[in-house]
Amino acid sequence: MSDRYATLTFERTVAAPVRALWQAWTAPAARAVWAAPSPAVTVDFVEADTRVGGREVSLCKVAGEPDVRCEVAWLVLQPETCSVNAEVISIGGETQSAALITAAFHAHDGGSRVVATVQLSSLANDMAAGYREGFGAGMDNLADVAGRTMVLQRVIRAPRAMVWQAWLDPETLPRWWGPDGFSCRTKRIDLRTGGDWVFDMIGPDGTVYPNHHRYAEVRPTDRIAYTLLWGEDGPKHADAWASFVEEEGATVVTLGMVFSTAAEFQTAIGFGAEALGLQTLGKLARAVGAD
Repeated sequence: MSDRYATLTFERTVAAPVRALWQAWTAPAARAVWAAPSPAVTVDFVEADTRVGGREVSLCKVAGEPDVRCEVAWLVLQPETCSVNAEVISIGGETQSAALITAAFHAHDGGSRVVATVQLSSLANDMAAGYREGFGAGMDNLADVAGRTMVLQRVIRAPRAMVWQAWLDPETLPRWWGPDGFSCRTKRIDLRTGGDWVFDMIGPDGTVYPNHHRYAEVRPTDRIAYTLLWGEDGPKHADAWASFVEEEGATVVTLGMVFSTAAEFQTAIGFGAEALGLQTLGKLARAVGAD
């Protein structure tokens, strides 16, 4: 029987809250971490706009083979509940397949679960086998990434432009960044795509914590994606992002981090990184007079 038309189902259980799984599924910075199905594959994101009506364009690259272009159109986004997107795969300008992908999310046994249904039409080739392998590997990666993702969120009673300015102003950011009682000492700061911030965070007891943020994307008033390093040009600690959504005159700020390893994630949980991160967002709120 031909697999020219096929309906495929992928299910994964994740040891993480639904919020973390949803962010891993939708946040462009997180999707970039798990999108490649194997180490031999590189995925470059050309465009990423995860909102209803937005699109995502990525190039899947394997040495010695033509790039595979994946274009996604987001049709439905019900936070932490459901997403629907259309996906078109092409090689050299020739469409290979089109698919409608529906993903449902729910809490499950102290963690969460995602069920993704792919309604696939293979146009140039029989793509079902490739989807079973590639999409299945991607879902395995998603489960791993979601399990080491931390998500912090705060509603700040101030306009989005004001909150964004406090975060992207090189004079203001060091004044509020960090948990209560911490201060920042900046070596250099360039808050643009391709820029970085090298600084020491100094604890209440005087302990110095060297930091280096590299900014992969700064999309005005919308989102920031950056890498956290242990000191200047040091080992990667996490891939992080911040998003800003205006809601009835307030701003919903979401700060997400995919830690480099499960061990680093567990260490962060152990020393109270979630509470400390929420303190940082509280200082942001105070910086814009919204506390």
